Amino acid sequence: MAVPVGIAGIAHYVPDRVIDNEYFTRFVDTSDEWIRQRSGIRQRRWLADDQATSDMFVAAGAKALERAGVAPEEVDLIVAGTVSPDYLFPAAACLVQDRLGCVHAAAFDLSAACPGFLYALSTGAQFIAAGTCRNVLVLGGEALSRMIDLKDRSSCVLFGDGAGAAVLQPHADCGQGRIEDIFLGTDGSGAELIIRRYGGSRHPLTPEVLERGDHCLRMKGREVYRFAVEKMTELMAWAMKDQDPKELGWVVPHQVNARILDTATERLDIPPEKVVVNIDRYGNTSAASIPIILSELWEAGRLESGKFLVLAAFGAGLTWAGARIRW
Repeated sequence: MAVPVGIAGIAHYVPDRVIDNEYFTRFVDTSDEWIRQRSGIRQRRWLADDQATSDMFVAAGAKALERAGVAPEEVDLIVAGTVSPDYLFPAAACLVQDRLGCVHAAAFDLSAACPGFLYALSTGAQFIAAGTCRNVLVLGGEALSRMIDLKDRSSCVLFGDGAGAAVLQPHADCGQGRIEDIFLGTDGSGAELIIRRYGGSRHPLTPEVLERGDHCLRMKGREVYRFAVEKMTELMAWAMKDQDPKELGWVVPHQVNARILDTATERLDIPPEKVVVNIDRYGNTSAASIPIILSELWEAGRLESGKFLVLAAFGAGLTWAGARIRW
């Protein structure tokens, strides 16, 4: 029988550098009002020039281990969900393993874009459920400020940097955050909708590519919007099916766009006060958005025993994921 898996500790890190909406008026025809109306974002955090994704992972991971009461040498595995690691290789998780002193842990990255944390959560949970590991550090984080094109008005204003971390254990050991169900999905036919086309083996970087800015993230906004509303609605409905609405703690959605979140939750008659939104402060942090919210709920003492959480995310791939966690 599979071992039930719980969350022993969770934490997050966001950079100190605050980028408000006025910053972008230097590069494109936009305004604070335009950005707020279309996305709900008023500011986001970006890395300092001397920081990278692994720095955020280390900060969040160290705090999550401390909150879980787990020593670094007790960690068996590190799984990092990110599409913006420090290097193409080695994996950011390997850098984290060394800097945290997790001397007995295996470590690897996985690339699933915005649902990256949930993909990493699912992967880490399987190792514990199978009895292979007892302590797994799961990370989700991005430095998308390093991938945007400041001349692309439709996308440059959306993204922020940040990271989150969770320590997974057998539920019998930690007694909280039981992962009841996880759903993962993919439709590779939509790969062109959100893509960083240049810099890989198909289109290597050249001086011409860099001069044109073709190495930056590209997104087809209208198509992504329609897909996001559909998938976020489906994922939330899946996670809440056959559950007692009175036992709903929080809906924790990927912070993609305030209008998308409003539309999806209204379709399901989810009370707005049950939906946690922080996109106004952090922007779209991709794989970091869900663990950042979970960490903020943890810090505020708002995770109630016996209540369930609904987690939902979609992103490039196209990929999507949902989870139900009983606290």
